Amino acid sequence: MTYNLPNLITLTRVLAIPLIIFVFFLPFDWSRPATGIIFLLAGITDWLDGYLARQLNQTTDFGKFLDPLADKLLVSSCLILLVYSHPTPFIVLISLVIIGREVTISALREWMSSLGDKDALAVSDFAKWKTAFQIFGIGLMLFENDFFSVPMYQIGSVLLCLATLLTLWSMFQYLKIAALSLYIDRN
Repeated sequence: MTYNLPNLITLTRVLAIPLIIFVFFLPFDWSRPATGIIFLLAGITDWLDGYLARQLNQTTDFGKFLDPLADKLLVSSCLILLVYSHPTPFIVLISLVIIGREVTISALREWMSSLGDKDALAVSDFAKWKTAFQIFGIGLMLFENDFFSVPMYQIGSVLLCLATLLTLWSMFQYLKIAALSLYIDRN
């Protein structure tokens, strides 16, 4: 069934994007912390939907399509918000690397699938760690305000730097796997 619980949870991640953008631009002191919290809650659904799909044996082709799309839309839109609020070379570069990697790997997966090798680029452990660091890094940076003297934005920046390193590493790993797969297929 296409509309099972895991897929509905994934859809909430997509539906959270306009809410995040709306709250981000509210003229209140609490808008940035609320934006960060909403983003973190939406990010947690990335783990929850996959866990439930496996536990309830409700994986679907629609879910396999929607889950990474929801992730990319959520992360990309929030990176754009961070660039808007802090247009520094650091934030711009990190955002370009992360968004560029996502586009590259999506295109690579599509291409590999068109060659009949749709499972060659399964999600790696590095990519899972990358996603976790991205979610917490972006969430803390969106939260922005210090929380009981804890510098949320700075901690988020460090986590997002780690996510960017894992982003590049996992991209190179995927490219290597794709190149080896094509080499093996041709020989």
